[in-house]
Amino acid sequence: MQTDDFFRRPDEHVDWPDHRPGEWVCQMWEQDVELMESLRFGPLPDHPDLEVAVALTRLLHEDFVARGTRHDERMNDDEVVLAVKAHRAVLERLGLEPPRLPFRHHSGFYDYWCKNDMSGGGGWQARRECIEGLLGPTRQALEDLQEIEYEQRFKNGPRGTFKNLIFAAVGPKPKIVLRDAVNNDVEIVQNAENCLVYSGPLPTQGLTWRQMVTWWQAYHLPNAEEPEAAEALYRRLYRSLDSLPEQTVLRTYCTRYAEPDGFDLPALIPQVYLHYDPYTRKSIENSGALHRQRMDFLLLAPDRSRIVIEVDGAHHYGTKNPTGTDGRTTYTASPRLYSEMVAEDRRLRLAGYEIYRFGGWELTRPDSPQLISDFFTELLTRHKKSTP
Repeated sequence: MQTDDFFRRPDEHVDWPDHRPGEWVCQMWEQDVELMESLRFGPLPDHPDLEVAVALTRLLHEDFVARGTRHDERMNDDEVVLAVKAHRAVLERLGLEPPRLPFRHHSGFYDYWCKNDMSGGGGWQARRECIEGLLGPTRQALEDLQEIEYEQRFKNGPRGTFKNLIFAAVGPKPKIVLRDAVNNDVEIVQNAENCLVYSGPLPTQGLTWRQMVTWWQAYHLPNAEEPEAAEALYRRLYRSLDSLPEQTVLRTYCTRYAEPDGFDLPALIPQVYLHYDPYTRKSIENSGALHRQRMDFLLLAPDRSRIVIEVDGAHHYGTKNPTGTDGRTTYTASPRLYSEMVAEDRRLRLAGYEIYRFGGWELTRPDSPQLISDFFTELLTRHKKSTP
């Protein structure tokens, strides 16, 4: 939720007196009084209280700072009173103590800073520090709640939580058993030697290439230096890919590891097993396997996001036709395959994953490395760890 959501937008319809059709009217932003009032009596249907509380804290902070410096605040005194009441109600529902403001509105803030030596030289900075002292602890408490929510999302997320990260299979694919559905304990019952298993804890900053290399050194190359271990791990991951478009994605992204601080970027993990067949029957054919058993690439970003990247060949949305006399392989579009794919995407998004798809064809063009590089630049910028 954004601070703008607490106001009526300028393009909303307003019945202006004496307004002729086609005539331009300048409309100032107005607080959505009905929305603010409703927050005092219960949560919004489309936004959880935690999200609303963060946005309200930001709104009050920005508006009081604007009043104390540039005098371009968005709310008048009556609107500030409503916002403070809504803020208090939402925080109390979250079990947090509301900030003790020594004033009720902008006029009260003006009187307060005049009485407390925040005028004259250095007054702007003093007033900023005053507002930060009053609202900063609330912002920190809300950030702590967000951290708890992120942790809970990882604990109760999709099957295949981080402690069971199985990836980069080479040769015959592993068969995986869900031994304990409560604790999400899995076991590879066949072809375990063909895949990699990372079972360490999820670091705060996501899973970086440096942490992956450290893990590889500990379990596979204990006597190797970091550069040698990194090269060996990269080659092992590359071997798990058998399509040119997927290889192009991995090769292009991994060039970033050679840049300054590149080892601290999120690791791009290929061929990650996401779903685990409960394996409750003897026959694998009758065990109710899910449509998608693994994803092409996974990034565990610094902001705790789980990012899935899929490279779609024709077999993702079409059925293979008999080989023609010219030896060419063709496919016929399959609405069933496409429906299964998008249904699975919906399920993953609802479970907290962020999904991006590339068409295999676009990754075979001469400019595909630049396309991939530009995509990852924007993606990593978007998912940097936020700072207080």
